Amino acid sequence: MTEQVSDTVESAEAGDALAASANEASLRRSEERSRAIETQIAKDPSGFRMLTGDRPTGHLHIGHYFGSLMNRLRLQDAGVETLVLVADYQVITDRDAVGALRERVQSLVTDYLAVGIDPARTTIFAHSQVPALNQLMLPFLSLVSDSELYRNPTVKAEHDATGGRPMSGLLLTYPVHQAADILFCKANLVPVGKDQLPHLEQTRVVARRFDERYGRVDPATPVFPQAEALLSSGSLILGMDGTKMSKSKGNTIELRMTADETAKVLKKAVTDSERFITYDPATRPEVANLLTIAGLCADRDPAAIAEEIGNGGGGGLKKYLTEVLNEKLAPIRARRAELERNPDYALAVLREGNERANAIADATLAEVREAMGMTY
Repeated sequence: MTEQVSDTVESAEAGDALAASANEASLRRSEERSRAIETQIAKDPSGFRMLTGDRPTGHLHIGHYFGSLMNRLRLQDAGVETLVLVADYQVITDRDAVGALRERVQSLVTDYLAVGIDPARTTIFAHSQVPALNQLMLPFLSLVSDSELYRNPTVKAEHDATGGRPMSGLLLTYPVHQAADILFCKANLVPVGKDQLPHLEQTRVVARRFDERYGRVDPATPVFPQAEALLSSGSLILGMDGTKMSKSKGNTIELRMTADETAKVLKKAVTDSERFITYDPATRPEVANLLTIAGLCADRDPAAIAEEIGNGGGGGLKKYLTEVLNEKLAPIRARRAELERNPDYALAVLREGNERANAIADATLAEVREAMGMTY
């Protein structure tokens, strides 16, 4: 019996090692492909349509700005056709109520416009306002099994975070809803972090299975493209308490904050007990995080900033960061203040984006019905 148990343990460990190796190989391939895509974009961006977005659960903060918004702006300005989703339906996947959703959506669109997302070049739209997008969920759900959904890392993580209460059907089908977001507009490029690669792979599976099961309207072209990951080059910014930056934790610096409010938050930011400032992400993550933010704001090497501050300690670091962060955000805040004087403008932008998204979604749904033989 002992030998059998030992053999079982060794077999499980070997299986885990093989899975880890396969995941590493997959990540390397994704990284290589992302580099190739960047090269293609630099030569000719016209072949790409990108889909990205956010849940309107609170005001955007510097983690969003440095982690994703700057990258969206870069791709928009490079000429990539861009759609930005306000994922209002995703708010109810793990919440009992939506709260002040209209105000949060308006604030989210205002933040987009303030940072430089241009509605003339980027389509900003909301989940709930595009019926044909959501109708794609029905045929897509027929293409996946419940075990595939339960295995999805984000579904598991979100469910664990609920404290064990029953999982909603919407949370379980979240990966399929995300597939509908990407496929309704036939996006072939999705900027993601490496932890989001399983979601994109689920989207690719749905597209492939639809083609295999229902066929094509045009024999030479699948109804849906195989969307590719563009691994985010954005920086991971920790919260001011040294943990993951999160609106729910209250450890953020929001884009809409004033310079004085930003200074107050930074005064309370966690550092450590060592006075001499060094850039060492492995052993001094909180200090390194503040230096990283400073480096992004000032376009400087964080290590060089640390060397400059030296014996200035945490106080010197926070003072420097307050100056460069407020300087970086000043134009965004000025633009936001201007937009807030005309609050209807953000909603007008959203309505115009909804119209564009509906035209795309209606055309895609018509093609899906034709492929499925549901044209009556």
